[in-house]
Amino acid sequence: MAAELWEKTDRYEGLLADAVAAAEIAPPEGTPMHDAAVECAEMAASYLEDGRHFRADDDPVNALASFSYGHAWLDAGARIGLFDVPTEGHLFTV
Repeated sequence: MAAELWEKTDRYEGLLADAVAAAEIAPPEGTPMHDAAVECAEMAASYLEDGRHFRADDDPVNALASFSYGHAWLDAGARIGLFDVPTEGHLFTV
């Protein structure tokens, strides 16, 4: 069971790292939507960093939760138009 948890944690870390790299802020600078996109991107990056910290502390449960929450910030932002994201593949639900 522990091996499955670590495998899933590895997979979700990779998904979040790829999603952070792929998401591009869509709204123009100087708009409230741009500010919201920046905040969402910062949250996703922070959760990626937190997850890596938990992983280094041998805490896969909190690492997996952090990676999942970070991806949720990006996925929700993509759905409401804060980010331009690839529509093919498996990174986003849009």
